[in-house]
Amino acid sequence: MVTSTHLLWLLAVACLVPRAQSLAPQGFEEEEEEDETLRTRSSSVPCDYDHCRHLQVPCRELQRAGPSACLCSGLSSPDQPPDPPRLGEVRMVAEEGRAVVHWCAPFSPVHEYWLLLWEGRGAPQKGVPFNSTVRKAELKALQPGGAYVVCVVAANEAGESSVPGVEESLEGASFPAFGPCGRLAVPPRPQTLVHAAVGVGTALALLSCSALVWHFCLRDRWGCPRREAARAAAGL
Repeated sequence: MVTSTHLLWLLAVACLVPRAQSLAPQGFEEEEEEDETLRTRSSSVPCDYDHCRHLQVPCRELQRAGPSACLCSGLSSPDQPPDPPRLGEVRMVAEEGRAVVHWCAPFSPVHEYWLLLWEGRGAPQKGVPFNSTVRKAELKALQPGGAYVVCVVAANEAGESSVPGVEESLEGASFPAFGPCGRLAVPPRPQTLVHAAVGVGTALALLSCSALVWHFCLRDRWGCPRREAARAAAGL
């Protein structure tokens, strides 16, 4: 009886040991899958990239510089010209005749930017090129009271972005919303307004004085009608 009991116990142990050994690799595989999931989640964090930030480091460089690879927003093919940038805020400094133009990068590979400036219907003035990290530039020598059209152009090895609607806008039409172009109206200088106000006031004062002098001269020459009528009535 004891011998049969020992045999049954040995058989039970022999059956359980392979199962325990087979469970160990499965546990390791589950841990490895969890680690891969964590790595995937950490790599799905977007990069600290702002399309409108001045001196923004390219997203590809942010991926290489970080401890873990982050995600960049989708870009168009480098074999195609870039999409047009989006014109942002234009801050005027009328006293100095200049303006600071801001823009946002397109979802395309860009190597450089430049500005185009129209004054009237003539050919545009092309500004100096800026590298792909620049998001603002300065326009100088703007005339007080002048009206301009400014556009931002992006370029890469495949070509440059388009400036849609410029010809129609020069004729008076409005620009598309969130496009690369916009109108720029330079206000007159405050000193010019003061001088104009002084000139208008002086002209009005001279006209008033001239009217009074002319009135009194005519009255002395031709006499006052009421006074002449009173004298005639008194003589009667």
